Amino acid sequence: MSRARLFIENFVVYGLGSMVAKVIPLVMLPVVTRLMPDASYFGYSDLANTLVSLMQPVAIMGMYDAMFRMFFDRDDEGFKKSVCSTALFFVMGMTVLVAACMLLLEDPIARLFFGGAEFTNLVVVSALTVLMSGGGSIVQAPTRMMNKRLLFIVLNLTTSVLSYVVSIPLLLVGEYLMALPVAALIAAASSLVIFGLINRKWFSFKGFDSKLLKTMLAIGVPLMPSFLFYWAFNSASRLVIVSALGVSAAGVFAVAAKVGQVSQLIYTAFAQGWQYFAFSTMRDKDQVELNSRVYEYLGVISLLATALVIAVMDPVYRLLFSDEYAGGIVCVPYLFLAPLLLMLYQVAANQLIVVKRTWPSLLMLVCGAATCIALQVALVPLLGIEGAAIGTIAGYFVTVVIALAVLTRMKLMAVRSRFHMLFVVFVVYLLAWRFLLMGSTAALCVLFMCFALFCAWLYREELHGLRRRFAKARKKESV
Repeated sequence: MSRARLFIENFVVYGLGSMVAKVIPLVMLPVVTRLMPDASYFGYSDLANTLVSLMQPVAIMGMYDAMFRMFFDRDDEGFKKSVCSTALFFVMGMTVLVAACMLLLEDPIARLFFGGAEFTNLVVVSALTVLMSGGGSIVQAPTRMMNKRLLFIVLNLTTSVLSYVVSIPLLLVGEYLMALPVAALIAAASSLVIFGLINRKWFSFKGFDSKLLKTMLAIGVPLMPSFLFYWAFNSASRLVIVSALGVSAAGVFAVAAKVGQVSQLIYTAFAQGWQYFAFSTMRDKDQVELNSRVYEYLGVISLLATALVIAVMDPVYRLLFSDEYAGGIVCVPYLFLAPLLLMLYQVAANQLIVVKRTWPSLLMLVCGAATCIALQVALVPLLGIEGAAIGTIAGYFVTVVIALAVLTRMKLMAVRSRFHMLFVVFVVYLLAWRFLLMGSTAALCVLFMCFALFCAWLYREELHGLRRRFAKARKKESV
């Protein structure tokens, strides 16, 4: 199979599958918000998710990425089983330790995250979710590493549906505070059991290798702080908002973030298909050029998608949500683009994993996270929840710029100047929306068409190449 076909198939198949899985939460989001009495309940549920997303990387300690990297080091199946087994038993031990610490410290954690000791039940459910999801992330990895795309998509879709089968009845009987956290716990436990049964041949006590664990920790441990910085990018904003504006404002922001994360359709398709593609092609002679082209094309897709969202989001958002949530509209473009900038960063930073030098990624993320938190603390009291969104996108932007500069200097990336030109034009488009055309859907749609035509002009050679390929394919089919 050609490399282009390998990447496109992974991207498209995972894209379609993840689209279905992500559409379910998006469709259910207006239903969930209307079943809750006010935005504060959604805010508490989102804070529980924030707690889980903070503690889970501590439990996994970068072992998932180390496992993926080492899996492709040799073609020996016995070695691959040792990699999987070593990762699983290490992570299971860490998740038990982390969950136990959360339970022992449930009172101070409840006060810090939720504002009172009466919310210890949310801490307990979050601890159990960390316990289940940590091991679940490892046991489902062989399905991805063997590139069993359809199976992976169907099972994740099933657990997504299951979470709403649990949460909606709980909301209907008035369990507004616990419905979503309990549903997340049950979905995580189901995923652990299902994938554990399917992939059981890859895991055994005999497969644990302490020497291999040292190598995997050398790769994974420097990545663990990186995931904590990802948490700072994505979730620290909730704590800043709660402190400055209250839980209801955090609920409004959380809904805007959920809508903005429609871009996860693109990001998830990338993430699910990228690692297999990246590590299976890492020994190719033109690997740097190939990686750089992927970076550039994904960047174009990201900017076009964000520009489209800016053009059409206002009427769609107002249709889906009540006036209580309308203040989140201004946050959506920033929060839509954020996961896509993360995608670009990961394409670039993956080069460090390929050469087994992961520590520079930590320094890149330190700069971005510091920018993110500093701006959020400064801007939230002045601009409200928009300040949190601006801080988030600024932090990602700083991280991407530093990563690209460093990796270009290391000769591990080579992005052409036309992409930089496109990004400058996009920033002009973004400023025009924010200060001149906000709410003017017709004018923004015209501006979007102009931006899309500019993209097509910049990448006309690639578009002509695609057209020629389609023409050849049609000729072969007619013969």
